[in-house]
Amino acid sequence: MERMAQASNGGGISRWSLQGMTALVTGGSRGIGHAVVEELAELGATVHMCTIDEAELNKCIQEWEMKGFKISGSICDVSSRAEREKLMDQVSNLFNGKLNILINNVGTNVVKPTVEYSEEDFRFIMATNFESAYHLSQLAHPLLKSAASSGFASIVFMSSGAGIVSAGVGSLYGVTKGAMNQLAKNLACEWARDNIRANSVAPYFVRTSLTEPV
Repeated sequence: MERMAQASNGGGISRWSLQGMTALVTGGSRGIGHAVVEELAELGATVHMCTIDEAELNKCIQEWEMKGFKISGSICDVSSRAEREKLMDQVSNLFNGKLNILINNVGTNVVKPTVEYSEEDFRFIMATNFESAYHLSQLAHPLLKSAASSGFASIVFMSSGAGIVSAGVGSLYGVTKGAMNQLAKNLACEWARDNIRANSVAPYFVRTSLTEPV
């Protein structure tokens, strides 16, 4: 924790410094994920992000390079187990087997009445929102543990208020976010022995491309 010394942003406000830290953010090309990537980079972290959209990836990387941020990116469909494994191999190689911060941010939704959800809808939403977070946390564990041995390691799950109360955005979305909250509780206890923190953030509606239809 001593590495997270406070630094001034020039305006007299003290902020945490993430200088020397490494981070992975899923779904980092738009919305909340994009904002998280920029905030981590502004605080000094070296960040890798993934997205499913190559055009968005190239646009973001170009903008971040102009800002002088230490951000790299790759294409990954996190609903695919094989692509998740490939992503974590890339991150391990990029950060020399250590990862300080994992942000399980990526998420999607299909808004329908419960009786209208198909098998494919169920598979897609569960795989993208929850299975990806669960599996990436498993894959990241040795990297986080290695980083924690000399300093700091943390997982943040980007959940939703819909995982706590009914928000009228479809039962499947709420189920995945509720599961994410429970996973955070379990990992916070189970992985505390490895000095890995786990937390879940549950915002309500935020103006992003995902929420525009509602």
